[in-house]
Amino acid sequence: MYRAKINGRVAIVTGAAGGFGRQFCRALLGAGAKVAALDRDEAGLAQLSGELDNLGGGERLITRALDIARFAECRDAVQDVNDALGPVDILINNAALGMGVIRDDHETNLVSLDEIEPEVWDAMIAVNMSGPWNMTKLVMPGMVERKWGRVINVTTSFFTMLRGRFHPYGPSKAGLEALSAGHAKEFAGTGVTVNIVVPGGPADTQMVPEASGFKREDLVKPETMTWPALWLCSDEAGDVTGSRFVAALWDHTVPPNEARAASEAPLAWPDLAQTPVWPGGAPADG
Repeated sequence: MYRAKINGRVAIVTGAAGGFGRQFCRALLGAGAKVAALDRDEAGLAQLSGELDNLGGGERLITRALDIARFAECRDAVQDVNDALGPVDILINNAALGMGVIRDDHETNLVSLDEIEPEVWDAMIAVNMSGPWNMTKLVMPGMVERKWGRVINVTTSFFTMLRGRFHPYGPSKAGLEALSAGHAKEFAGTGVTVNIVVPGGPADTQMVPEASGFKREDLVKPETMTWPALWLCSDEAGDVTGSRFVAALWDHTVPPNEARAASEAPLAWPDLAQTPVWPGGAPADG
């Protein structure tokens, strides 16, 4: 079984107290990284800290409460991480609001436009799209200067992005997908990679409540997300950028090159961007 080694790297995980976030933190610590676990859920962070300290997290783990929708809070948090652990090498933009903020039975009774209040729309766009932008803007200069960095964004399946009556979640994740594609091109060749990891379907986290009607054993297990993510954080994946990985299709029992062949595709929708009507021919890309 492949085991990534990222000893000494400093990683930030947002949404760290949730289902995916806890597993990302656990896996990164297990691979030798120093981890800053960020979330707005202070009680959840305290519980996570206790769990991971018992697994050897110790001085390699810090936690901090923040609202990633607020740039100033993100700026202060990144400074705290730099002071406590060192410059940030890895950013996993995992934090998100799901449809459960509207109501728990959103899978069996899809949400209509008239149910979505402007405050809910604004909050979901702010957390799911602006939050990753805030964090990326703050860590990217240092990564580029050191010529090494990994940004992993968590979006969702294309089905969910385009699903009817699944707003604002679907559009917010589609926006993050497009943001990721642009950043992958902008920072290509700098030593910094930008990729996406998605579960591939509904996952066994709080974002899929019991009222969804799914059997929990049929859902994607949260630890599945860590298998492609850890490899992407390693030196081995230094030339991989602008890709999306479906975690449910990643076989962690085979070598990474075999696993990626089954789960990797270009992120966003590159085929749709090939024929713009543009003065003078074609626009600059990247």
